[in-house]
Amino acid sequence: MESKTAESTAAGGEKAADSAAAARRARFGALPERIRYEDMVEEKTATPKDPARFAYDPERVWLSFSCLAADLGL
Repeated sequence: MESKTAESTAAGGEKAADSAAAARRARFGALPERIRYEDMVEEKTATPKDPARFAYDPERVWLSFSCLAADLGL
């Protein structure tokens, strides 16, 4: 009687494994569609340079000044 129970459990396990394998195959069995390079790239026009951004301003020049002696107060 134990052998029939073991066989039925094994058969049920194989059916579960087969259905799990079928579910995996249905979900992951094929690669996704290939994406074209043109669909991944977006082209934008460059913004023109702003001359006021890089203009010399004597009051703001000290904001970007970097000197170790000045930092140490020497």
